[in-house]
Amino acid sequence: MAGLPKTADPNLLVGYDSSDDAAVYKVSPDLAMIQTVDFFPPVVDDPYTFGQIAATNALSDVYAMGGEPRLAMNLLAFPSCLPVEAVGDILAGGASKVTEAGAVIAGGHSIEDQEPKYGLCVTGLVHPRRILTNSGAKVGDILVLTKALGTGILSTAAKAELLDEADYKQMVELMTTLNKYAAQAAGGISISACTDITGFGLAGHVKEMAEGSGTTMELWAGKIPIVPRALELARDGIIPGGAYRNMDFAAADTLEDPAVPREVLDCLYDPQTAGGLLFSVPERQLQTLMGRMMDAGVPAAAVGAVRPRGEKLLHIKP
Repeated sequence: MAGLPKTADPNLLVGYDSSDDAAVYKVSPDLAMIQTVDFFPPVVDDPYTFGQIAATNALSDVYAMGGEPRLAMNLLAFPSCLPVEAVGDILAGGASKVTEAGAVIAGGHSIEDQEPKYGLCVTGLVHPRRILTNSGAKVGDILVLTKALGTGILSTAAKAELLDEADYKQMVELMTTLNKYAAQAAGGISISACTDITGFGLAGHVKEMAEGSGTTMELWAGKIPIVPRALELARDGIIPGGAYRNMDFAAADTLEDPAVPREVLDCLYDPQTAGGLLFSVPERQLQTLMGRMMDAGVPAAAVGAVRPRGEKLLHIKP
């Protein structure tokens, strides 16, 4: 964030001078506090489901930093014409996911606005030696993704009424599945770096991870889980505007192999809502991590590798 002053506080372990998912402040030698905030307009019509998705998305940043959510505050904007029952449903949906995360909602703030918006300010806890950032990846690490891509494309299609009931249900399931279970499965593994996949899409977040780590990252397009319906829609040109902005963001630092199909590339740039975690893990730990993910019911996949810094930050291979 250009123009913001640098802090001299040595207890601020992670701040806005990096591209990490949340801030981290050391409270004591054995305790650090994670702080994050996120909110946005509805991505689905049902108020309760919208609340669940927004809360899942906000909570994810704490898991990406290696912590556990403990406290949440509601952030709500709503038009005066919105029925009070709908407001209650949004808050109930969010509360359901905060409870599932093992945290509590202790209040919040609301304003009147022309468009409804909802999210959370979340506080989490982590031991200072267990903090995960997006800048610690090491050459030789393998990249592991815990959710399939495609929610941005599916959301765009849903607004145009192009999804059937099964497609819509799959989209909602992806966006309301907490990253709690993937984070727990990774406990005790020597994770080098982590981020969650949200608005910049997989390619954009991998680029940031490579930049922060001083490496080049290789994505194996054929190994990346993508919702089949999202691939079909991408092939038909149903792409959200955010995907094109992500392409522009990553273009100068990305080498795309011409053998990778265009629709697959489009899905790699697709902005995700409440996407999965991306772990950079030493290769010797990979099988242990994948076994734990399987036991936890997390459909994780090895999707790339960390290479020495080259001309580009990101290389997308077939």
